Amino acid sequence: MNNSVLSLQNSINKVIVGKNDTINKIIIALLCEGHILLEDVPGVGKTQLVTSLSRSIGGKFNRIQLTPDVMPSDITGFTAIDQKNGEFIYREGAVMCNFLLADEINRASPKVQSSLLEAMEEYQISLDGVTHKLPKPFMVLATQNPVETYGTYHLPEAQMDRFFMKLSMGYPLEDEEIKILERTENGNPISNITEPAVSVDDIQALQQQVKNIKVAENIKKYIISLVSSTRQSPYVTLGISPRGSIALYRGAKACAFVYERPFVVPEDIKSIAISVLSHRIILSQQGKNTFGTPEKFIQNLIDTTEIPV
Repeated sequence: MNNSVLSLQNSINKVIVGKNDTINKIIIALLCEGHILLEDVPGVGKTQLVTSLSRSIGGKFNRIQLTPDVMPSDITGFTAIDQKNGEFIYREGAVMCNFLLADEINRASPKVQSSLLEAMEEYQISLDGVTHKLPKPFMVLATQNPVETYGTYHLPEAQMDRFFMKLSMGYPLEDEEIKILERTENGNPISNITEPAVSVDDIQALQQQVKNIKVAENIKKYIISLVSSTRQSPYVTLGISPRGSIALYRGAKACAFVYERPFVVPEDIKSIAISVLSHRIILSQQGKNTFGTPEKFIQNLIDTTEIPV
């Protein structure tokens, strides 16, 4: 494994017990300049995971608790008059950071959810005719509770498609939960991270190196074969857009980079396909009856699609 990635993973593991697959995928998304949607029940460590990631890198971290009374200006910032000289000045919102934790994003109103769209896609904020560039790297890590729907606003498909991956942590194993109990005896385990493992500049350098990973022609065709199958299937109402195929392509390159390979192999695609693609499709009623969830449909797609030699 790449030394910088390993250092980052080890730093996060000082706080988070287990969940190495989730941690690796978040790092892969970070290397691709992507965003993460963490969907899981309360109390499994979603916020701790995001906080430990930001502490391990040392970038600016902002957290906003999204509720129905939050305004778009709380996210993007606003223009105000400076009382001293009468000029308009920009007051930064929560989005002006390297890592933004949007906690319980489905509790925010649709206009607040949509205020994140430009930031997540263009890495900038347009306000009163002025464009404000976001710091680099910039990553949104949003959380939502899938079991409680009262007082929530479902994320529209256009917003879901902006997330590079949708991940779930799940409950810990018995021995992992014992370690969690032991770590919390002396307070919040986030204090175990005393200094960053890598810097913001290191992350930007790694992001550039990922772009140099080679992808063979038959691997590209494999990606297109997976994606186009969702557009033609009777089990799917909304297939995967080209943004999804680009995400899978870039994610596979980052996966190969993490494991220090100069080229992509089919296993790189298979290891991240469910996380990258499942939230980008809508199953038809026939698909729901047959597979139940988008994740199971994508897994079946991986199992039945011919792997290139």
